[in-house]
Amino acid sequence: MDKKKITEFFADKKSRRFIGLSALTFLGLIGALALQTVWLINTYQLTQANIRKESYETIEKALEEEGNMRFGQTPKGTKIKSGPTNDTIPPMTYFYQRLNDMGYPMSLHNLDSITNELLADRDLGNNYYIYLINLHTGERLDSIGTHREMSWLSIKPKYFPIRADYTQVIQLILTNPYQTFLERMGLLILATIIILILVISSIIYQIRIIAQMNKIFQIREDFTYAMIHDMKTPLSTIFTTLSFLHSGRLDGKPDLKERYFSIAESEVDHLLTLTNKVLTLSKLESHKLEMFREDVPLAPVIEKLTAKFTAKAQKPVRFTLSLQTPSVYADKEYLEEVLSNLIDNAIKYSKESGVDIRISSESHEKYTLVKIHDNGLGISEADQRTIFDKYERAAAGRRKDRKKASGFGLGLNFVQQVMNAHEGKVFVTSIEGDFTEFTLYFPVK
Repeated sequence: MDKKKITEFFADKKSRRFIGLSALTFLGLIGALALQTVWLINTYQLTQANIRKESYETIEKALEEEGNMRFGQTPKGTKIKSGPTNDTIPPMTYFYQRLNDMGYPMSLHNLDSITNELLADRDLGNNYYIYLINLHTGERLDSIGTHREMSWLSIKPKYFPIRADYTQVIQLILTNPYQTFLERMGLLILATIIILILVISSIIYQIRIIAQMNKIFQIREDFTYAMIHDMKTPLSTIFTTLSFLHSGRLDGKPDLKERYFSIAESEVDHLLTLTNKVLTLSKLESHKLEMFREDVPLAPVIEKLTAKFTAKAQKPVRFTLSLQTPSVYADKEYLEEVLSNLIDNAIKYSKESGVDIRISSESHEKYTLVKIHDNGLGISEADQRTIFDKYERAAAGRRKDRKKASGFGLGLNFVQQVMNAHEGKVFVTSIEGDFTEFTLYFPVK
C-alpha cells in the first residue's frame, strides 16, 4: 500500500469516526428533545385534568349556593327530602328538582354571578359559558356566560344533573382558559423553548463542525500531497547529484562537478526555506517571533531578488523599479522573504510567454507603501477573499489546462502574518486575466 492510499485510509477512518460521534450526539439531542416533549404533553394533560376537576367543583358549588338562595325563599318550616342515592345521580339533584317542582325555578343569572366569583377565586379565568341541556334530546334549553367562542384549549367538565331523569343538566365550559394554562405551565413552557433553542443551536453547530472538519481533512490531504510533491523533487535531485559525485565519474570534469554541487546546494536551500517558512508561521501565530525593525534600504534588497529570480526563472521575467521612497522601517530578513514570496507568486501564476513585474514604493502620512504589480493570470473576486488563508491557492494556480503550481499554499499567509507582526497590512487588487497588485503597508518609525 503506497503513501497516498495509507493517508486516504486513515483520513477516511477518522472521518467515519467523527461522523459516528456526531450522529450519536445528534441522536442524543433529539432524544433529550423527545423526552422534554413527552414531559410537556404529560404535564399539559395533568393540568387539563386538574382544571376540569376544579371546573366541575366550581359549578357544583355554584349550584349549591344558588339552590340555597332559592330554599331561603320557601316558607319557614319547609322540608325537602332528598331522593334515593346511587352512583350516578348526586344527592343534591333531588333537592334542585323539588325546589323547581315547588315553584322555585333555577335562576341562570344568579348561577352566572356565583360562578363568575368562584372562577375568579380559583384563578380559572372569566371566559366561560353555562349551558342548560336536555341530555336525552341534546337540545340546549338555555345558556348564559361571558364568552361563547371556544378554542382548542376549551375545558368541558362532566354534566351536573338538576333533574334525576337527565332532562335538565348543567354544563360549565371554560371556552379559552389560556391564562390559566400559562400561569400553571409558564415555567415549563419557557424551559421547553430554551431547550428547543439549545437543541437547534447544537444541531446547527454540529453541522458546521462537520463541514469544518471535512474542510480540514481536505486541506490536510492537499497539504500532505503538496508537501510530498514539493520535497520529493529536490530530494530526488540531491540524491542523484550526490550519487554522481560519489561515483567519481565527475572527478576529471571540475566545471561539471561544481555545477552539480551548486544544484545540490540550491535544492537544499529550497528545502530549508520551506521548513523555515512553516516554523516561522507557527511562531508568528503563537506570537513567539519578534521583529527586529530598522531602516532598510529597498534598492539593494530588490536588486538581489530580481537578479535571483531572473536567473532561476524558466520563463521571461522583466522587472521595473520605481522607488520614490528609498527605505522602509522593517525587519530586513522578513522583508526580503515577503518580497520573495510575492515575486515568486507573480512568476508562478503568469503566462508561459513571460511576466512584467513592477515594484514601487511611496510614502503616506502613517505608512510606507511597497507595491508589487504583475500582468499575470490575475485572481478572481471569490479567491481574493481566501488567498491569505493557510493552505489556500487561487484558482488560477489550480486550472486543469496548465501545470499545477508547486507549494504548500503558505506563501500569502506567511506574508499576512509577517505584516501583522510589523503592525502593518497587506491588500490585493486584481482583475482575473489582466493583473494582480499586492500593496504592503509598513508603519513609519
